[in-house]
Amino acid sequence: MIRLRIRHRTTYRYREPVRLLPHCLMLRPRESHELRLLTMSLTVTPPALVTWASDVAGNTLATATFQTMVDTLTIDSDVEIELNAAPWPVFDIAASAISYPFRYSDDEWTDLGALATPQSPDPFRRVHDWARAFIYSTPTDTLSLLKDINAGTGAGISYVVREEEGTQTPIETLERRSGSCRDLAVLFVEAVRSLGFGARIVSGYLFNPDQQAAWPWGAGRSTHAWAEVYLPGAGWITFDPTNRSVGGTNLIPVAVGRDIRQVMPVVGSFVGMSDAFLGLWVEVSVTA
Repeated sequence: MIRLRIRHRTTYRYREPVRLLPHCLMLRPRESHELRLLTMSLTVTPPALVTWASDVAGNTLATATFQTMVDTLTIDSDVEIELNAAPWPVFDIAASAISYPFRYSDDEWTDLGALATPQSPDPFRRVHDWARAFIYSTPTDTLSLLKDINAGTGAGISYVVREEEGTQTPIETLERRSGSCRDLAVLFVEAVRSLGFGARIVSGYLFNPDQQAAWPWGAGRSTHAWAEVYLPGAGWITFDPTNRSVGGTNLIPVAVGRDIRQVMPVVGSFVGMSDAFLGLWVEVSVTA
């Protein structure tokens, strides 16, 4: 078990005062048998009315509503958690799903719904064919197949830091052979969905005791994105294609969703001149 402190500051700056519309904030870690939230403080400057709710995926969502015109918006989150994820997890996969292909139960298919359906257009089945190339025999070991796709995503796609907004489509990531953590996570999720798996995107933080290390990528300096795949018996299994890892020993999940757009930490807009927006700055610190 390790105790971690997560400090996350988001700053927006504008050329002149603007009117802020409500901002949606996903900054509260998801509690589970592996993660316990100890404390959390959320400070919004200028002061805002903050209301809390749960979305359809069970994520905690804060909505900040503003009353004044501003030229700077700062959102500070300070969290302490206890993380108790096994470094070498053993997954108790149901006998019916140990070998691929397998079939989810009717109830599982109904509940997974769109999580088991590719969300990005792939008219020439390029993502599907790329994923099928990891199937070396039929039937094959399910967990080994998923591990191979996870490792193949990280090995075949070069990691790059992309500061610009938005996420590449899986086809763009395959063509460019490079992408950010969110691009790799989306490619992995769409690839396994094309093979019939239920999968979802996860956003949160990655803890690296050595902030200067080249691996894991992105640790402690920004938010991180990875994936989870549902397997009967084992439940949701964590896959981080950016770091080619399995299990959540150094991952702090905040939000899960069908699409990367549903798990963004801060989403909002403003009313003002089209050139009023100067920039966005994000600072993240994850320390023991």
